[in-house]
Amino acid sequence: MRQGQKRDFARALRRNSSDAERKMWRMLRDRRLGGVKFRRQVPIGPFIADFASTEHRLVLELDGGQHAESAYDARRDRVLECEGWRVVRFWNNDVMKNSEGVLEIILQTLTLTPTLSRKRERE
Repeated sequence: MRQGQKRDFARALRRNSSDAERKMWRMLRDRRLGGVKFRRQVPIGPFIADFASTEHRLVLELDGGQHAESAYDARRDRVLECEGWRVVRFWNNDVMKNSEGVLEIILQTLTLTPTLSRKRERE
């Protein structure tokens, strides 16, 4: 998929997001979670991540039942991790019924993930 096509596809995904994605976006947008900027439906390499913080190189994926034990998702996660991204997956059901627990896990992950500016300071 060419870059322009991927951008248009990401826009379409934003317009047609699931209930869980809309709820997650309400919790993440406008730096609501720990002051961290997240974007939604972000093209990264050949993939489109549900949510991503480029500063923290953190990808958040929301999965429905069709993703259970998905070989494609496992390969995708490995590719993103090799590119320096940390990938955290949540079930849609968890976002809908345990959003506070999901946010806590994201916050814990953010504290373990140095920002790009902190990485540069160490170099």
